[in-house]
Amino acid sequence: MKLNIVKYRVLFLCISALMIIPCLGTMIYSCVVSPNHAPVKVSIDYTGGTILQYGVKTDVTTDEMAKLRKKLSDNGINGAEIQIINVNNNETSDIKSLISIRTQFIENGSGVDKKITSIVQSEFKNAQLDQISSVGPTLGKELFTNSLVALGLALLGIICYLTIRFQFDYALAAILGLVHDVIFVCGAFSILGILFGVEVDALFVTAILTVIGFSVHDTIVVFDRVRENLRYYSKKMSFGEIVNFSINQTLARSINTSLTTLLTLFALYFFGGVTTKNFVLAMILGIAIGTYSSIFFCSVLVDIWDEKRYDVLKTKRA
Repeated sequence: MKLNIVKYRVLFLCISALMIIPCLGTMIYSCVVSPNHAPVKVSIDYTGGTILQYGVKTDVTTDEMAKLRKKLSDNGINGAEIQIINVNNNETSDIKSLISIRTQFIENGSGVDKKITSIVQSEFKNAQLDQISSVGPTLGKELFTNSLVALGLALLGIICYLTIRFQFDYALAAILGLVHDVIFVCGAFSILGILFGVEVDALFVTAILTVIGFSVHDTIVVFDRVRENLRYYSKKMSFGEIVNFSINQTLARSINTSLTTLLTLFALYFFGGVTTKNFVLAMILGIAIGTYSSIFFCSVLVDIWDEKRYDVLKTKRA
């Protein structure tokens, strides 16, 4: 059965709007209310600070977390952010939960880390300090700047390549598709940050760059097929029919490629390490929305923009 994508192009654009508008709203809200005015909840990789992670052998309740937060505040550790991470059960470890405490940057030799450890162990007797991660404020800002530069260069390179390979309107549609995908993934993490305290780190930028590459590759396959079919069917079909025909020709390939990738990512998400969960989740969301945008968003935009121009050229040739 062939899908008539072009016929329902308004519906697909409305679906995209329903996905993107809440994401944009949440990101704007996060920019207004968050201390660092970021659209997503960022980790110490970008803001600077120290994270201490403790493993405990029991499930941590909300009341216990609130009690620990109050005790830290009473002992001069103000503004500490506490997050509980559930650990997958395995035979090699009896750790059931990880307590992640994020504070301001702790200088070496200050003794603040030992003070926090003492407080945690007073509340959870079997708590073990697993990891301490510290990033200075200056390094955090530099990493944030470098991340923005990397994203900007990637987008600029894609624009130049697509403009040379196809034409500007195709390139513009592909770029709007990339913006569509990035806004969706960032908006989803903005919502998760507000509801569940999910933070993004340097790996998140890696995931976004990977998603951009995957998405534009899928879009190029569709556009290349449209351009090829224009040579052979320009006298027999309208532009919309050619776009629809091209999408159906590449549909199975796009879905199969995405599904095999998603199966691997789901395995990593459910059975992989805790530290890579957010990275894998960003990849899952990005590849899913990238597949959607390549088929139902970018192609529809090209059809809307070029349909009238193509019909005019076809009339003149006739």
